Amino acid sequence: MAILGFAASLVTAKAASISPLGSLRAFLRDAVAPGQYLGAVAFVSRDGRILDWSAAGHRDLARTSSMRRDTIFRIYSMTKTVATVAVLTLMEDGKLALDDPVGRHLPEFSGRPETVRHLLTHTSGFATPSEAMEKSADLKAYSEAAARVPSAAPPGTRFEYNSVNTEVASRLVEAASGASFGDFLRQRIFDPLGMKDTGFSVPEGKRARIAEMTSTDASGRLVPWLAGDSTRAGDMLRSYESGAGGLYSTAGDFARFSHMLLKSGELEGTRILRAATVDLMMTNQLTLLTPPVSQYNEGFGLGGYVNLDDPKRERPGSVGAFGWSGAGGTYFMIDRSRGVAAILLTQHIAQGLGRDPAKPSFRFYKIALLAAHAE
Repeated sequence: MAILGFAASLVTAKAASISPLGSLRAFLRDAVAPGQYLGAVAFVSRDGRILDWSAAGHRDLARTSSMRRDTIFRIYSMTKTVATVAVLTLMEDGKLALDDPVGRHLPEFSGRPETVRHLLTHTSGFATPSEAMEKSADLKAYSEAAARVPSAAPPGTRFEYNSVNTEVASRLVEAASGASFGDFLRQRIFDPLGMKDTGFSVPEGKRARIAEMTSTDASGRLVPWLAGDSTRAGDMLRSYESGAGGLYSTAGDFARFSHMLLKSGELEGTRILRAATVDLMMTNQLTLLTPPVSQYNEGFGLGGYVNLDDPKRERPGSVGAFGWSGAGGTYFMIDRSRGVAAILLTQHIAQGLGRDPAKPSFRFYKIALLAAHAE
């Protein structure tokens, strides 16, 4: 099945066991071997051609349901990139500008120095959110609570990855558009791109497709992850539509979103952003900082990391590669210089002696890039 569907010639490559794609699938098998992760879905494409789209392992801890390509995942902070695209569509509509003071659109921030750009680059200086803020009834209440908290640093002086930035930006979308954040995403991004399985909750009829979230106990065994997640699978992850981490999605849906960005804002004749806006999104915005990098020795654009020409950078890929990740073990990367999109979705949160789901993602990217280059 050609999920991207934008070319009649779109095909899925078949991989021999000794090929780079065979190595990619071996990586997945190893990742879900006994004692490792429960299951995973990987997607790799180059120049619009699906090189691999594989599911391995299981989506439930009882191992009664095999992982499938259409499995639904909590993508957590990958939501931030989607929220950023929403803000940028309003910029293109003339409803706001990147260097507008946030207070021009949200009265609770009136007279304060934070700008829209500060929100999208995590340079606002906002303090870490309190538990009470994260229990706000809606984005309006969250934004008003955030405005009452003293800043931790002057805006524009440091990069501090912080969910407050994106929640305030999500409220900004509501204020500038007149629509709820979820409705705006559906109308301007999800429906136009055909992202049928992406949203802040999952309909009852699709909930059997949700992957179970796991963690590890002190002995290293996989166990259900319960801390901080009292909701039923498929329910909203927050009481509000969280742009910082509230979306559910699938590899197929996020492939469509990724290919829209890879193709400079357009997919299948539907344009979400102008090419110049995507260029801006994938340009390092930290150049006024010293050094002009995040704590990962990477740049940061609008809504995601940007690879720099720095051998100490965390993630592989060409200079200019862009992407982000989610706390539950979800990752995406767009390498425009190679025409490559790569997505890895798992559902595991490390705690205590649990394994860190970030490390295998970097190995995945390396293997995916090698596979894409070789095919």
